[in-house]
Amino acid sequence: MTENTTDSHTLLLQATGQGDRRAFEQLYHQLSPYLFAVALRILRQRSWAEEVLHDAMLTIWQRAASYDQQQSSPKTWMSTIVRHRAIDYARLRANQTASLEAMDFDAPDSEALQTLSSTFAEGLSSTSEARRLSECLNSLPGDQKQSLALAYYQGLSHSEVAGHLQQPVGTVKSWIRRALAQLKECVGI
Repeated sequence: MTENTTDSHTLLLQATGQGDRRAFEQLYHQLSPYLFAVALRILRQRSWAEEVLHDAMLTIWQRAASYDQQQSSPKTWMSTIVRHRAIDYARLRANQTASLEAMDFDAPDSEALQTLSSTFAEGLSSTSEARRLSECLNSLPGDQKQSLALAYYQGLSHSEVAGHLQQPVGTVKSWIRRALAQLKECVGI
């Protein structure tokens, strides 16, 4: 994403925090396709993803004043809200499309890891940024890559990832934290 786009989103989010409905509308139109894709990747059902996006956008409207540009970009901040809403929604749904027991988590699934790369890359504005992120994801150690895929692509909690990998929760949290730090450094954020 270009610096101008990030600055524009920051200004729109700050204006939204002051109650500017037009700024919120612009922010929605610019970022809702990406945010919808985040929810859809986790939930895998269009109607659920639409419901989560709606709920997340209400939360963004209500919490826009608390956004701190020193902590993250607007897109990252909003994506985190959508991701958490989607994970919460998936846990509450009794009729999930696939049970966790039916999924195979024993070995890193290269297809799932490629999908993880493409999920993150979808939100990037240029192919060079997407390529860079893909390279960074592929450079992660297997345990970190697998933990990240389970947590962010499958939407599992740290304890669920730990259970499937048969590792202590603290270890899984460390792997994910290190993977995110390495990605941040590698991508240059």
